[in-house]
Amino acid sequence: MNKYKRHFLSCAVILGGIAAMAMVVGDALAQTKIRVGRTTSGSGFHIPMYVAMEKGFFKGEGLDARYVALSGKALVTAGMTGNIDFVPIPGGGSQASLKGAPLRYVVGQSLISQWAIATHKDIKTVKDLKGKVMGYGRAGSADYDEGEITLAQYFNMEVGRDYKVISFQGESERVAAMINGNIQAALVSFPSAAKLQVAGFNILLKTGDYLPRVGGSFWVTKKYLANNKPTVVKFIRAIAKSIQYVDQNKAGTVGIIQKEFGIKSAKEAGVIWDVIHDQYGPDMPASLFRKLFEGRKNRMVKRKLWPKDKPLPDIEQFVERDLLQATLRSMGYYLQAPPNVQGKLN
Repeated sequence: MNKYKRHFLSCAVILGGIAAMAMVVGDALAQTKIRVGRTTSGSGFHIPMYVAMEKGFFKGEGLDARYVALSGKALVTAGMTGNIDFVPIPGGGSQASLKGAPLRYVVGQSLISQWAIATHKDIKTVKDLKGKVMGYGRAGSADYDEGEITLAQYFNMEVGRDYKVISFQGESERVAAMINGNIQAALVSFPSAAKLQVAGFNILLKTGDYLPRVGGSFWVTKKYLANNKPTVVKFIRAIAKSIQYVDQNKAGTVGIIQKEFGIKSAKEAGVIWDVIHDQYGPDMPASLFRKLFEGRKNRMVKRKLWPKDKPLPDIEQFVERDLLQATLRSMGYYLQAPPNVQGKLN
């Protein structure tokens, strides 16, 4: 699969490292405190953030980072009210932006949807799901939407017509229902998919092979950006470095995955790394970023929160693109063309 490639030019990295060392020496006695939002449970979208914290990339940029752990909705509220500085909830942030909230996206993390459909062994193709019962999250949730869209758009399989859905409040309940035989398939995150795969279930497909997205992208308020631009630059640098670490250091990343997701088996955590290690990027490509807002707009239309015929505004107004690109270039970072995921980016 062609992916967003990340390359750090060796000369620029050396120079950047020297500059960073000088900055850290100067700031060693007075690191900047930042509050970083995270979900209460682990998220595959946020693995670079976990690495930045565990491996000292925040500290290396002169940032004294601490987590604020809340539900996704609560993180958005806390970020908008100034109780969190950096918020990795792009979906909620996009809806708030469309409603007029003064937010700016500053750096990305994941470039693909991180959900998978796990099935019992007798289900070998998507068509085998016909007449079966599948476990999803609650209706309207990101995983429900992405599972439904993937099957409908790429396989002509419709909820109700071709397969039945039971909505579960928690993902652990879906896993238990699979093991107990109460459902024949389940849409689960990569960590849960790895557990089910090790337990002998099939992984039928990954939604990320069909639905690229900017998962875990960080936003800040315009006020915070205006008052703390040097801090934002340091944050971008730390995330970019952690993304490179994830891609190049399996053993170190696997240990962090085990810690964050409560996975005892290094084999299970290794399965997760194998799938996602090269699917991160700090750049928030414009094509994927627009898809984020298009998807959020469609959900808002269904809930009568956005007029059906009202077009989206210029999405780039919500991205601090110049600052992000300048920071990445200063690190010797460049991109190749966007990914052609299954040949479909429509």
